[in-house]
Amino acid sequence: MRDLDPTGAAGSLAAAIRAIARSASLDAALDIVLRSVADDLGATLALIVATDEDRSQRHVLRSLGLAEGDIATIESDAADAADPLAVAAAEQRIVETIAAGTGGPGGPSTLALTDRLGLARLHALPLVVGRGAIDHVVGVLAVGWTAEAPAAHGSPGLVDAMADLAALAIDRSRLAAGMAERAEWMERLAHIDPLTGLANRRTFDRVLELEVARAIRQQSEVAVAIFDVDAFRATNDAVGHAAGDDILRAVAAILAEQVRLVDTVARIGGDEFVVIAPGSGGLAVADRVIRAVQALPAVDGRPVSVSAGVARFPLDGDSADELFSRALDALELARSGGRGAVASAPAAS
Repeated sequence: MRDLDPTGAAGSLAAAIRAIARSASLDAALDIVLRSVADDLGATLALIVATDEDRSQRHVLRSLGLAEGDIATIESDAADAADPLAVAAAEQRIVETIAAGTGGPGGPSTLALTDRLGLARLHALPLVVGRGAIDHVVGVLAVGWTAEAPAAHGSPGLVDAMADLAALAIDRSRLAAGMAERAEWMERLAHIDPLTGLANRRTFDRVLELEVARAIRQQSEVAVAIFDVDAFRATNDAVGHAAGDDILRAVAAILAEQVRLVDTVARIGGDEFVVIAPGSGGLAVADRVIRAVQALPAVDGRPVSVSAGVARFPLDGDSADELFSRALDALELARSGGRGAVASAPAAS
């Protein structure tokens, strides 16, 4: 097969396609597009801007021959409906402008950008991709010429092809970023309780295993404090689930405020919360939380309070499972003492 001339239009097009197809960076792909277009048209300046969905903002992705101070000018003109780049994006058409004093058509607003960039002519093409049979503008490719650099005729179809490739590269980058954000969000959801924003049971189990392992290595202590909202079911039935959720969120907020940075707070059941507290401060943490919750306003005349059970490693258990089980025993003991009680794990029989 005959090799393409790397300096010709076909070679430039092939290089741009290769950069996108082989997952080169977006910057690298757009740089190839800009160099190819500028060389083909004899342009002094070339740039690609990305636009948001409502085209109220835009960002210069890459540029060639553009002064640093001009970037702010181009980005700040996004709100000007008569700006040539804005017109190209809004109307999905090619826009040509000629600087004032050169005899070109157009009003002052349309020509302002061309003049401020010191250009005689500016040519703007919308970057369009199709999604679900609907065209979406993802940016604009613009090229400009000074009076000393007359425009070349260029290779037929090259600029349009490069514009399509630039649109594809931008859209592909956005899709990849969106997928990464979604994956990060899903990973976060896998570890977070959606109602309260605290860690969930899965995260609690993992952290407790790690903290017990560390306590074994360092011959230190770690405490587990389990909190239960007193009479929550009756309150929830009386005031409704929405108000019940508000109670849970309020308790969760207090837990998050009262613990130390080294502690882990999780919601592990309907109205059950837990704190993993490295060291010997488990009872102190439980006392602080109970007092803070008692200061919450009553709901439908019903006071809000929590009871707590605390177990400590290695005194009350020598594994994560045993420590959690002993904390549950302590919680049962606290419940028998009435509202707002705290109890340590009972002595093993």
